[in-house]
Amino acid sequence: MIVRSRRARGVALSLGAVLAVTTACSFGPPDPDQQGAPPNLPKPSAALSQGESGGDQEVAVTVLAKDLEIPWGMAFLPDGGALVTERDTGRILQVGPESDANGLKVTEVQRFTEVQASGDGGLMGIAVSPSYKTDKTVFVYYSTTKDNRIAKLVLKGTLEPIVTGIPRSRDDNGGALAFGPDGYLYAGTGDATNGTQAQNPKNLGGKILRMTTAGKPAPGNPVKDSLVWSSGHRNVQGLAWGGDRRMYATENAQPKFGELNVIEKGKNYGWGTVDGTGTDAKFTNPLRTWPINESYCAGVALVEQSVATSCLLGKRIWMIEVTGNGTVLGTPQSLLTEEYGRLRGLVLAPDGSLWASTSNQEDGGTPAPEDDRIIRLVFSGGGAGRT
Repeated sequence: MIVRSRRARGVALSLGAVLAVTTACSFGPPDPDQQGAPPNLPKPSAALSQGESGGDQEVAVTVLAKDLEIPWGMAFLPDGGALVTERDTGRILQVGPESDANGLKVTEVQRFTEVQASGDGGLMGIAVSPSYKTDKTVFVYYSTTKDNRIAKLVLKGTLEPIVTGIPRSRDDNGGALAFGPDGYLYAGTGDATNGTQAQNPKNLGGKILRMTTAGKPAPGNPVKDSLVWSSGHRNVQGLAWGGDRRMYATENAQPKFGELNVIEKGKNYGWGTVDGTGTDAKFTNPLRTWPINESYCAGVALVEQSVATSCLLGKRIWMIEVTGNGTVLGTPQSLLTEEYGRLRGLVLAPDGSLWASTSNQEDGGTPAPEDDRIIRLVFSGGGAGRT
């Protein structure tokens, strides 16, 4: 069910691949490069959204899964089900594609004793191999007592670390993991609370890494024999690409500003010298910043020219329209503000909807009776010539 929020203040969004609005939800086919098939979904419930300026905004929200424990990463399998990590339990869950009385069926796939969770470390990002139908391989980013690591495995099999020695501390452990359109694996790391590591080219902290599936530096990296793709990051927990192959990353944990960055090969994004936008030409400024208490965003996903980020302290989703050359168009919109608490994961599903995860079971959260949850979002409301 989709309802119109009379109190919503957001301008209409251009979300063509996400929605087609009639009296009920309907979807067009996914792009050719998207994995998976649409799962068997429960009926949506109504939720109200909140934007910044004039106009109504409709949002259909479906609770797909509930009673989870700090879900972190989400990645889709070819059958349309999703693999979901739980940070503190060290579990991989499969959500869907089958459903039951509570929503999509949730099944524990396996639990890793190697994961040592504390602070914001634990079992974090997950990525499904682009060749999963033949190699059955997935990749995870996780914490031990000494470091953060990236490993590969066949589900229910043994972890095989491919990158070790990523700095580990209580906070700022990064954790983003995703395959790019070039077929290589990217990881976002944190500076582990030490701002000097983000500027040290020999340290893996505060970086975005690009690698082969064996954990080796990918061909074409800025420095041969180095995993580093970009540097000067505080804490990267979300990575995504648009149809134009432009890469976006969230940046959180700075004292003043949360960031959305456009990531380019070899660029330096300024931490720990710059918090937000600066004037030093050797650093690349963010595409957009927000006060940290309105952001601290983790997940990021794209649909056509719309960029969405899910925020922890901000307890909302920010939506940004970008032009063909990557500049911001209009005013960013604040959606679902305070309605589901802390929002962490955000991914584009095979059917063109967005899946988001709450993170209310962790420190700083206020859990609702069904938390933590995975919710499915479909937006409507025209804009940029769309209806």
